[in-house]
Amino acid sequence: MIFTSISQGLKGELTVPGDKSISHRAVMFGSLAQGTTSVTHFLKGADCLSTIQCFRKLGVSIEEKEDRLLIHGKGLHGLQEPSGWLDTGNSGTTTRLISGILAGQTFSTTLNGDASIQSRPMGRIIKPLEHMGAQIISLRQNGCAPLQITGAPLQGISYASPVASAQVKSAVLLAGLYADGITSVTEPALSRDHTERMLESFGARIHVQPETCTASVEPDPVLLGQEIRVPGDISSAAYFIAAACIVPNSEVLIRQVGINPTRAGILQVCKAMGADITLVNESSKEGEPVADLLVRSSSLSGTVIEGAMIPTLIDELPILAVMACFAKGVTIIRDAAELKVKESNRIDAMVENLSAMGAQITATEDGMIVEGGRALQGAVIDSRLDHRIAMSFAVAALQALGETKIKGASCVEISYPGFYEDLKSLSV
Repeated sequence: MIFTSISQGLKGELTVPGDKSISHRAVMFGSLAQGTTSVTHFLKGADCLSTIQCFRKLGVSIEEKEDRLLIHGKGLHGLQEPSGWLDTGNSGTTTRLISGILAGQTFSTTLNGDASIQSRPMGRIIKPLEHMGAQIISLRQNGCAPLQITGAPLQGISYASPVASAQVKSAVLLAGLYADGITSVTEPALSRDHTERMLESFGARIHVQPETCTASVEPDPVLLGQEIRVPGDISSAAYFIAAACIVPNSEVLIRQVGINPTRAGILQVCKAMGADITLVNESSKEGEPVADLLVRSSSLSGTVIEGAMIPTLIDELPILAVMACFAKGVTIIRDAAELKVKESNRIDAMVENLSAMGAQITATEDGMIVEGGRALQGAVIDSRLDHRIAMSFAVAALQALGETKIKGASCVEISYPGFYEDLKSLSV
């Protein structure tokens, strides 16, 4: 797909798709609840559709209406053994979270996904789940999918996770629903807390200690179906935030975006860089804070992105690297080795492709160093079939001289069907 620079500003307003993390969890928790869960503004991206298909194979009736998703829950102990293996597609969230649920069932299941999933590390969930009594086998004996999970009686544990990962935390807490005692997870930094918020809204007994980054769950709750309005995904909004900041004479309003503090690190970093962003119409829906974001063209400066901030914006680091190219001075991203085990090695992907566009960028062991202020040139970009890489370079192309060709550009279907149309709609 070919992209060209624009000379006019971006103008208008849009609503980005529903939050991917929350959409996944709505299907999972609704399936484990009694009664019907109604979900509006559900993200119909490939990853979340993989979650739907998995739970359908586990015996859950899920209706896809024009304006909502209806999940007819089976209760905590109502899932059925699937007739074949579960295909999690490209979704790490599906693979890791459903593993926690399957660990406590009375049947055996095999999980598998695409080539990317088959190379992503699953040992980080296998270890704590086995400690709880789960029986999990990496069929290729490499700590990756395909995984064979045989349900077993589980014991509650107190797990100190070596990484701040919402997927690891969620897998353990979901297994804790089936354990014989309280299960807790302590992290080195606070990761996104959608699981804790939503499980509590469904009726689970959740205890959170923010000062120690610890979340606990009591076993065997009665979960009840809910009405859920999924907020706009801040990870999807990030590309329009960046685009409005770097394209002169821009003013863009992004409506009803989730601004959960464990996800909204990008807003703090943008503020530190000098971005002109105003939060409008702040409110709360089902325990998740939301707001409209008014973004205007900005004069950006380099900054340092590190430490406890990283888990709150891990998916936004590629687009922040693009913004750093248009900032004055140096931007340093560190403590982000997790980028190496996403859908692609995102450190390598950003450095290789931004270098091809003429940026001054250097890879480090756990991040990147970007020297801003150099004009970008159009180039051929290898997305590595990673949706966040493709979207980041569609934004970079807006202010690059000449044409930019993105190989594998259609991979944005993973999280944002219609992304390119929405971006084009803001051009005047």
